[in-house]
This record gives sequence, C-alpha cells and structure tokens, in this order.
Amino acid sequence: MPRHAGGADVLTELRTATAVEHEQVESTLGLMDPHLGRDRLVAVLTRLHAFWTAAEAGLDAWARRSPADAETVDWSRRRRAHLFAADLWALGAAPPDGGSPELPAVEDTDQALGRLYVLEGATLGGTFIARHLATLPTLGPDVRLGAFSPYGTETGAMWHAFRRVTRDRVAAGGDPARLVAAAHATFAVLADWCAPIGASA
Repeated sequence: MPRHAGGADVLTELRTATAVEHEQVESTLGLMDPHLGRDRLVAVLTRLHAFWTAAEAGLDAWARRSPADAETVDWSRRRRAHLFAADLWALGAAPPDGGSPELPAVEDTDQALGRLYVLEGATLGGTFIARHLATLPTLGPDVRLGAFSPYGTETGAMWHAFRRVTRDRVAAGGDPARLVAAAHATFAVLADWCAPIGASA
C-alpha cells in the first residue's frame, strides 16, 4: 500500500477529512428512509443532478488540459450527471435549467482526484440505496433508477481502480495535501447545497 512521505495512506486521510460532511449529507438526503416518497426523491435527485453537473464541468476542464491523466482514471466512464437527469425524467420530472452550486476550479490532477474521491465514493453506498429504492411501493414497478449504481456489478472494480490511481499519484510525487483539501472542499459544497432538503423535510 503506497504511502506518502508523512507515512499515512492518502485514502485513509481522505476518509477522515471528509467524515463529518459525509455523515451530514447522508442524514440530510435520507435516501434509506423506508417511507421515502416520490416528491422528496425528486427533490433529492434535482439537487444531486445540479451538483454533479457543476462538479463534472470542473473535471471536464481539467481533462481537456490533462488528457493522459484523465484517461488513466477513466474519467469519460465516470460521468453521472446524465444519469441523474434520466432518473428525473423516469419520475416524471424534468431536470431544472437554473441554479447550481459554486465549486472551486480544478487546477491540477491532485485536485481532480480529490473531487473524484467524493463523486466515486458515492457509488459504494449507492448500491445499497439503489436496492432500497427498488423496494419502495411509491415508485411503482416500472421505474428503474440508474444514477445510484452506475457501474452495476463493476462497482467494486471501478472503486479499486480509482484508489489505485490515487495512491500511485501520491507515490509518484503528487501532493496529498492538495488532494485531501480538494475532497474536503467538494464535500463541504455538497453538504451546503443539500442542506435545504433537510430543512424542508
């Protein structure tokens, strides 16, 4: 397991640095609520669609500047904003045109991996969310949502590949502090952006 000069594994640092915001987002969204209704689910998906759209725009700008690094992490396969849009359409709700969070610019690959840590980490818990949503009677048997489990049976492999790229980046001289700071900033924006959902619950 590659470690940087300070001796700590960067994935452990990432998990520790974002733990509070991670818990806050999960609590606010309430996606594992057995009584989750369609209206609230639409509100959650609307917020997540806007966040992912903004987050991916920053990563797209980075990918244009650093195409080799983007290919190494398989960025083109990791986009999900369009899946949130498709889920909204499946629920009879159009993705909104206006309103999105302001995220810091992604200046380099360290910051890109920090942002991706937040986006990719969501796919792990997302598999449980997807299974739960499939049991909700309010959605009906014909609604199949895809944004929470974009990789299906390859979820574990995609997460493992991301972790390997991130550790390799640090081992090759990447800046773990910039990586962790970018992840924390991304999670903080996500928590703030989703907060109104909790307030209206």
